Amino acid sequence: MKLILKLFLTVLLFTFLFLTYLTLIGVETDKFNNQIKDRIITINPDLDIDLKKIKVILDPLQLRLNIKTISPRFKNKNEIIEIENIKAQISLKSLIDSKFSIENLEISTKSLEIKKLISFVRSLKNTPQLFILEKIIHKGYLIADIKLEFDSQGKIKDNFTIDGFVKDIKFSLLNKYNFDGLNFNFKLKKDNLFLTNTSLNFNNLIISSEEILVKNKKDNFYISGKIDNKKLNFDKKHIELLIEPFIPDFKIEKLIFTSKNDFSLIINKKFQLKDFQINSKIFINKLVVNNSLILKNFFPQIKKNISFLNNEINLDYVKNNLLISGSGDLLFQKEKDYLSFKIGKKNNIFDFETILKIKNNPLKINLINYEKKQKNETILELRGIKEENKQILINLFSLKEKKNKIKVEKLLIDKKSKIIDVNNVQFDFIDKEEKINLISLKKKNEEYFLSGTAFNANNLIEELLNDDDTNPSNLEINGKINVNIDKIFLDNDHYLKKFNGFFSFKDQKIYAASLVGNFSNNKKLTFTISSNNNNKVITLFSDKAKPIIRRYKFIKGFDEGLLDFNSSKKSNKSFSTLKIYNFKLKELPVLTKILTLASLQGIADILSGEGIRFDEFEMSFKREKNLISIDEIYAIGPAISILMDGYVEKNKLVSLRGTLVPATTINKAIGSIPILGKILVGSKTGEGVFGVSFKIKGPPKNLETTVNPIKTLTPRFITRTLEKIKKN
Repeated sequence: MKLILKLFLTVLLFTFLFLTYLTLIGVETDKFNNQIKDRIITINPDLDIDLKKIKVILDPLQLRLNIKTISPRFKNKNEIIEIENIKAQISLKSLIDSKFSIENLEISTKSLEIKKLISFVRSLKNTPQLFILEKIIHKGYLIADIKLEFDSQGKIKDNFTIDGFVKDIKFSLLNKYNFDGLNFNFKLKKDNLFLTNTSLNFNNLIISSEEILVKNKKDNFYISGKIDNKKLNFDKKHIELLIEPFIPDFKIEKLIFTSKNDFSLIINKKFQLKDFQINSKIFINKLVVNNSLILKNFFPQIKKNISFLNNEINLDYVKNNLLISGSGDLLFQKEKDYLSFKIGKKNNIFDFETILKIKNNPLKINLINYEKKQKNETILELRGIKEENKQILINLFSLKEKKNKIKVEKLLIDKKSKIIDVNNVQFDFIDKEEKINLISLKKKNEEYFLSGTAFNANNLIEELLNDDDTNPSNLEINGKINVNIDKIFLDNDHYLKKFNGFFSFKDQKIYAASLVGNFSNNKKLTFTISSNNNNKVITLFSDKAKPIIRRYKFIKGFDEGLLDFNSSKKSNKSFSTLKIYNFKLKELPVLTKILTLASLQGIADILSGEGIRFDEFEMSFKREKNLISIDEIYAIGPAISILMDGYVEKNKLVSLRGTLVPATTINKAIGSIPILGKILVGSKTGEGVFGVSFKIKGPPKNLETTVNPIKTLTPRFITRTLEKIKKN
C-alpha cells in the first residue's frame, strides 16, 4: 500500500508539475499542424499555409488548449503573405472525444504592403473591384488582427472581427482625385467597416475624420461619417475640381475656410459615386467670387470680385439639391457691408433670399433719382427665383433708409438683365434733389396704372431724350401704362400739374403715347407717339422750352421760348424737325468764338451779357444709328441770323458749315426803303450786307473753327430769310 501510495503521489506530482509546466511554459509540437491547415482551408480551399512547430499552453480554467505558431506563411500559387503569428483554442473535451475542434482562431499580420495583399487576395478570388483597387492604389501598409470563431460543424461564425490600422496609402480616382498619406484605424464586423482617426492629404488638402462607417449593402458600399477640417486653402485647381461641378454658375477665385461635415454616399461595383449627401457647418475666412453682375449703375464703387469675409455658413446637399444659408461681412465696394442670405437649388432652379445692410458705401438708382445718404444705413431685401431659362423672378425687392421706402413685387428680368414685367412698385422717398416721390405702379390684367401725388422725372427725361427708341435702358416690358400723377418735377425750377395720359410698349419699345401736363399760367406740355406698320411718329410740344433745352450742355443761358418737335421713324431711320420760338441765349460757345473772330464785338458782348433774342430756330435732321445728318439749321432774330448744315457722328466727329449775318431784320427793313435802301445796302437783296461764313469740324471735345468774312450772301440764305420775314 505504501508503494502504491508513493507511486500514486509520484504520478500525481509529475502530473501536477506537467500541467503546471504546460500551463505556465507550454510545449512545442507539430501534431496540430494538419488540423490548423484544415481550418484554414475552410476559409478558402485554394489557401495553403506553412507552419513551424506550434506551442501549446494549457488553460485549466476554460478546459482548453491555447496554441500559437510564429511566422507562418500563407501561400497560393506564387503569391505569399507572411504572418506574425496564429493563435487558436482547442477544447479538451473534443480531444478526449477524439474530435479535434478549434473554437477560435486569431491571426496577427506583419506590416503588409497593400498592393501585395490585394494581389494575394486576387489570386484566391479575382473580382473587378479588387482589380480596380490594385490599379488605383500606389502604395501603403496594413497591420491587422483577425479573430474568427467556429461552430460545432467547423464553419466560421458571423461574429468575426478584423482590427488594425492602415498607414501611408496613396491612390487616385479618375486621374484627378489624388489621395496621399491616408492613415486610419479600422474594425471590420461582418458587413460593417468602422474607420477612426482618419487623416489624409487630398489634392494637397489636409483632411481628418474621427469616424467613418462603410456598410456593404448587396452590390453597393454605403459610406457615411464626420469630417472636421482645420483651415483649408482652396486654390484655383481645388475650386475647378471640387466646387464648380456642383455649383457651375458661381465662379470662385479663392476660398479659405474651416468646417465640420456629416456626409454619406454610395459607391457601386464600378466605383461610381451616387446619392452624395453632405451637411456642413462652415466658417469662411475668405471667399472671393468673380462678379458677373451688371450693377455699376447701382453701386458706383463696385469691384471686379466680391469677397465674403468671416461668414458662418450652413450647407446641405442632397441628390443634386442644394441649400446654403449664412451671414457675415461682404466686401464689394470700398467699405465692408453686412449680408445674410439663403440660396436653394432644386431641379436646376435657384431660389434666393438676401438682406444687405449698407452703411458707408454709395447706392444709386439713377432712373428715379435716388441716392443714399453717406452715413445712413440702408437695408436691401431681395427674394426671388432664377429659372432654368436664365430668367430671374424677383418676388420682393425692398429698400429702407430711415423714412425712405421703395418696394417692388413680381419683377421679371431676362438673361440680358432687362426688365420685362413687373406687378407692383411703390415709391415713398426724398431723392437727391430733395424732391418728394410718392407714386405707385400696379398691374391689373394686362395694363399698368402709374399714379401718385408727386414724382421727380428729371433723370427719366434724360433717359428718354438720350435713347433712340424712347425707352429707358433696362426696361423692356410690354403693355399699356396709364398715368395719373398730381405733380411731375421736370427740373429744379419747372413742374407739371395734373400729368396724365398713357404710353404703350410693344416688342420692348414705346409704340404709342399721349401725355399732357400743365405748367403755371395755363401753359402746357404734350407728348405723343403713334405707330403705323413700321412708321413711328413722335411729337413734343411745350409752352416752356427751357426744361428740355437746358439738358443740352453746349447751350448755356437759354431762357424763355416754346418748343415744337416732330419726328418720323421708319426702318431704323428717323426724320426730325425741331422748332423753338421767341427765346434768347446768353452763350453759345462755338458761335461766340465765330463772332469774336469776325470782329463783331457788339454782338459778342450781347451774347456774354443779357443775351441775344431769336424769333425762331428750326432744325431739320436725319438720324440712322449713330449718324445725324443735319439738312438745315436756321435761326433768325433782330440782331443775328444763322444758317448751317452738316453731320454729327456720335462720340466721333462733328462737321458743320454755315453762314452768320448780324442785324438781318434791320438790314432788310432798310433795304426796303425806296432810293435810300439802294444807296445804303444795294439794289439787290442782301447786297452790301456783311456776314461770316464758317466751318466747324473735329472730335466733339476738340473742335476746330475756320471763319471767312463775306460781303455778298448766298441766294439760299437770302431765300430762307425772306421766307421767314414774309411768314412773320
